Amino acid sequence: MFHSLRRPDILVTTLAAAGILMVTMGGRQSLGLFVGPLDTATGLGVVTISLALAIGQFTWGAIQPLAGAFADRFGPRAVLIGGLIVMALGSAITPFMESGFGLIVSLGLLSAIGSGAGSFSVLIGAAAQRLPLEARGAASGVINAGGSFGQFVFAPIMQRLIQGVGWMGALWAMALLTLAALPLVGKLTKQAVAPVKQMPADTGVLDAIRAAIQNPSYLLLHAGFFTCGLHIAFLVTHLPGEVQLCGLSPAVASWSLAIIGLSNIFGSLYAGWCVSKYRSKYVLAVMYGSRALLIAWYLLMPRTELIYYVFAVGLGFTWLATVPPTAAIVGKLFGVRYMATLFGLTMLSHQIGGFFGAYLGGLAISRFGDYSWMWYTDMVFAAAAALVNLPIREAPVARSLASA
Repeated sequence: MFHSLRRPDILVTTLAAAGILMVTMGGRQSLGLFVGPLDTATGLGVVTISLALAIGQFTWGAIQPLAGAFADRFGPRAVLIGGLIVMALGSAITPFMESGFGLIVSLGLLSAIGSGAGSFSVLIGAAAQRLPLEARGAASGVINAGGSFGQFVFAPIMQRLIQGVGWMGALWAMALLTLAALPLVGKLTKQAVAPVKQMPADTGVLDAIRAAIQNPSYLLLHAGFFTCGLHIAFLVTHLPGEVQLCGLSPAVASWSLAIIGLSNIFGSLYAGWCVSKYRSKYVLAVMYGSRALLIAWYLLMPRTELIYYVFAVGLGFTWLATVPPTAAIVGKLFGVRYMATLFGLTMLSHQIGGFFGAYLGGLAISRFGDYSWMWYTDMVFAAAAALVNLPIREAPVARSLASA
């Protein structure tokens, strides 16, 4: 599977992108651990804090096509450096925010804009333009696994810091860790750009976007990815609250998030392999369908520590492993010239779903006292996502490789 990554320049490019994603995703996916401490310290309420994080979910997606378009036009270096600095700033000023509006600025805007500029669309787009075709599938799996490894590492570290130095100190530590990723930008962007085969009539990014949004397969891909965002944002924001409702230790939540990240490392690598062997739409359909079944299983089981850990393993295997096959479909449909922009738009759909997942979870717990209706909604949407991927018109892997 990974023989295509053995060349030193390919390996450096791939690992640098994975390292940056480890930091941006690790920090971002750990924010749910701060909901309880923020509520206790500020008294703002779970709904207000959930709204700030929900806006962050949307902002994280909204910035990606813009950052991707800038990277496609001027190169990814400035985008990534600016993103890491802005993300660190958002974390650093959050302890000084005493209102819902302040949290929207720090977590909903600054932190989200920074992490979005250093996330999937820019990183996978930058790597795709620097790697030969045969290495892109495996590389996307490794890069995606970097984000999962970040969640595995950051969640328990942030929980330990919250308990040891307080939530304020933990956020300042997150800011420093974010800045520590800056040297990796040079490792990613110093590699010579691989020749990119142009479309016969490359008339610019706006025409590329116009053609994409008129493509039914691209729109179906967006619909499925919307559900993925709803699912992930709900869980990453409200799983700690679900664990608390069951009377379990906060450590169960942090370790569950860490296990999700660890399991997704293997899921992402496996997804990267599947992309080179099978049609990506079938890979996505199986992933989304498995989520619906897993949630149904969880709702039938007693809420014990072991059940949460088993649930986390199952969730984690497909958590963000949807990214490699989704990016592969975008690349097959439109090539890699505007990959960062077009995949960024797909990520925007993901994060519109993320907004609803984070915010509706807060409304559910406030209105009903538990998350039951959100679990049912998540299960139905996951099943629907499995179905909408099937009509996508995707060229077979062999034909795509031959024509790319």
